[in-house]
Amino acid sequence: MKNSIVSFTVFVITIVATADSFSQKFSRLDVSPLDASYYPNSWKNSDKLVKVIYSRPQLKGRSLSSLAVADSSRGVWRTGANEASEVTFFKDVLFAGEKVKAGTYTLFTVPAEKEWTLILSSVRNVWGHYSYDKSNDIIRVLAKVSKSDKTIEVFSIAFDKNKEECVTMHMGWENTIVSVSVQEIIN
Repeated sequence: MKNSIVSFTVFVITIVATADSFSQKFSRLDVSPLDASYYPNSWKNSDKLVKVIYSRPQLKGRSLSSLAVADSSRGVWRTGANEASEVTFFKDVLFAGEKVKAGTYTLFTVPAEKEWTLILSSVRNVWGHYSYDKSNDIIRVLAKVSKSDKTIEVFSIAFDKNKEECVTMHMGWENTIVSVSVQEIIN
């Protein structure tokens, strides 16, 4: 009987110790969660043109001009929060009229009042804009700025298609919307 109790106790301690050593410490929800936007935006459509992966910071009483700042030492903003945003083109496209090969690029921006400069960089998987180097730029394009009637609390990226069959990527935050065309190159 003693051997049974000792064996059972050792068994229970082993299970508890093993379970504890395998337990995970999950992090809390990120305050600027990672999100994705793509076109076409139907999850049923596997024939995508473009996808953007980005983090979504919130205003929380702050101003866009204090958050989306082109850092003076690097000259760019990471276009979101945390990791720099990444754009994947699944087909060759015209991005604001400039040819871009299918592939994944980091998206940096230079905010300004009337138009923003959008930069596609060949460097990927970077946190923030700290590793930005102009020599890795694939293209720089200008994107028009318009104003929203409603405040956009959380930085957002969305796509739509107009009557002329042109896809437009819109980046919105506070009362600013930055728009750029994305058009498939048909060979």
